Amino acid sequence: MSKILVADDDKEIVELLSIYLNNEGYDVVKTYDGQSALELALGQNDLELIILDMMMPKLDGMRVIREIRKQSNIPVIFLTAKAEDMDKIRGLVAGADDYVTKPFNPLEVMARVKSILKRTQESQNAPTSNVIEVGSLIISKDSHQVKTTDGKEIQLTALEFGILYLLASNLGKVFSADDIFERVWKQESVVSAKTVMVHVSHLRDKIVEATNGEKVIQTVWGVGYKIDA
Repeated sequence: MSKILVADDDKEIVELLSIYLNNEGYDVVKTYDGQSALELALGQNDLELIILDMMMPKLDGMRVIREIRKQSNIPVIFLTAKAEDMDKIRGLVAGADDYVTKPFNPLEVMARVKSILKRTQESQNAPTSNVIEVGSLIISKDSHQVKTTDGKEIQLTALEFGILYLLASNLGKVFSADDIFERVWKQESVVSAKTVMVHVSHLRDKIVEATNGEKVIQTVWGVGYKIDA
């Protein structure tokens, strides 16, 4: 049974999501402020996903996810009452895997939860073998690990790894943002281009930092992204 942390200062939202999650067979941990959310996220090793409100007392969701990302790549879905694109982008840059804007349909949240957990569990259960080398990167498909040739491991979220592996396993092929979103997120979305753009930017930053400036992912303006052969 997957254990999911739901953190929101609106107790009615927490209870609503808990009911739906329990009905799907998930074990739910509840909290109502950012400080306790952070403590639970870092203190419970069996959590598999976090649903996190962006605006909470004590610590806001942005601060919480930044602290979580220093130690963990656990999937995070942001709940936000703000519909502005920049707020969504800030959440993705901070390390969120997905976001849902309030008011929301609980069934939409459940669909996103299932999609993320399925992706995460598939990567954890896969045997270790297939390896791709691109530039100074060594990408292990089945263990979902990326290292540099000098042994430095690059910590990527499941979505970041999915993007990198898709491009690296199709050298020279250009993928549009919609193509990437449908293949990696495995769902359709009207905001896929902006979501993919933010994740690619975050992925690039990590690669550049680990490789002392190597620019692996290329942008084909007006078309999409690729990794050259």
